[in-house]
Amino acid sequence: MPEPILFYDIPSNDTPPKTWSPNTWKTRLTLNVKGIPYKTVWVEYPDIEAVLRKVGALPTEHKADGSPLYTLPAIYDPNTKTALAESATIVRYLEKTYPDTPSLIPAGTDALHAAFNYAFHARLSGGDLRLVVIPEVLKHLPPRSEAYFRATREVAFGSKLEELAPPGPEREKHWAEVQKVFSTFASWLKADGVDKPFFLGDRIGYADVTVASWLLWIRAILGEDSKEWQDLKSWDGGRWIKYLEGFAKYEGVDVGEAAVL
Repeated sequence: MPEPILFYDIPSNDTPPKTWSPNTWKTRLTLNVKGIPYKTVWVEYPDIEAVLRKVGALPTEHKADGSPLYTLPAIYDPNTKTALAESATIVRYLEKTYPDTPSLIPAGTDALHAAFNYAFHARLSGGDLRLVVIPEVLKHLPPRSEAYFRATREVAFGSKLEELAPPGPEREKHWAEVQKVFSTFASWLKADGVDKPFFLGDRIGYADVTVASWLLWIRAILGEDSKEWQDLKSWDGGRWIKYLEGFAKYEGVDVGEAAVL
């Protein structure tokens, strides 16, 4: 039996913490679908760089000034002494290292998954959805992470977060654009004229993990009672609620432990 992988996630302000980030959800769902033992290490935003440097994970991006940017999710696998960050890198590592677990990127689909990832994020992550959801993230973070998140995102957006999509016509316009994007995704699922539950047909693939992770983010941050979530439940004939039902057994979150610097 392999030793549990250490999975680094960003905590909510709940007790115990909950997963909320779409990017860390991708890795948690991956581990849960594969059934690989792991333990969560909760890392607040200001501590991510120090923790990842400590375990040996490389930065995933660069900041505007050229300095390295360390992000979550990340894992440390004590069985191979491997530290990795970035969800797509992690799933490909797990596919190769644990081949006897359910495959999320079956042979011959790697390029298609990479193309899907690019197209999905190009349509969804850069615009209207972020304007609606990002300001609400503040309500779910512990104080140190909340302050860090506000400071970094307000620099990125060039605006107070509360001004991005306040309740009213502008917010409704953004949400209507999000609906159009999800309708496009729904059309992809029946591109051959046959409606399928998942992008790999009857089985879950990493493309599905990606979509489910963003849906879980919306649900966690806006809340099940929000107008937006109630709207989403009716989109495309209720497809996306049925879609998430396929992931219900993989939504488990262990108690974990706080990172030690």
